[in-house]
Amino acid sequence: MKKILLASQSPRRKQLLEQAELSFEIRTAHANEDFPGTMAAEQVPLFIAGNKAKAVQDTLPDGERADTVIIAADTVVVLDNRIIGKPVDEADAHAILRSLSGRTHSVITGVVILSGSYKETLQEITEVDFLPLTDEQIAHYVGRYQPMDKAGAYAIQEWIGLVGIRRINGDFYNVMGLPVNRVLQALDRLS
Repeated sequence: MKKILLASQSPRRKQLLEQAELSFEIRTAHANEDFPGTMAAEQVPLFIAGNKAKAVQDTLPDGERADTVIIAADTVVVLDNRIIGKPVDEADAHAILRSLSGRTHSVITGVVILSGSYKETLQEITEVDFLPLTDEQIAHYVGRYQPMDKAGAYAIQEWIGLVGIRRINGDFYNVMGLPVNRVLQALDRLS
C-alpha cells in the first residue's frame, strides 16, 4: 500500500479520515489560495485543492512521488453565486449567519488525489437549508463556538446544526469538509 498524505491542517478532515480507519500522515506546504476573479464559484474548490496537492507533491523527492498518494481538499460555502469565506471577526460571523438564516446555500468541496503522474478530481455539492435564526441564537453560537476558522461561519456537527438546519440535500460529511465515501472509493481504485 502506498503512503497516504493528507495535504490539510483541517481538524475536521483529519477526524473524518481517522473515523474511516485510514492510515495517513498530515503534510502541508504553502500553496497559493488566490483564484481568478472570473472563475465560477463551483470551480474554485478544485482549483485551490489542486494547488495544495501540487505544493505537497513538490516537497517529495522524485523517488517517492509514485509511492505516495496525496489527498488535498478545499471547501467553499456559496450563497447567491458568491463565495462566503471564513469570518474575519465576531461581527462578520454574525453578519454571515444572518445572511444564511432562512435560506438555502451550497457547500462545495473539491478534492484532488495525486500519485506520481496520476491525478483524480472529485467535486461534491450539498445544499443546506437553514431555518430562520434569531439574533439570540446567532449570538449564542458565535460566542460559545467561535466559528472563525469555518467557511460560512458554522460547523454542521455543532449546536447550530442541531437547532438551525432544516434539511440537507447531499452528503453530510461534505458539509464537514470532505466527501469521505467518494475519497475512499478513489483510493480503492488506486490500490
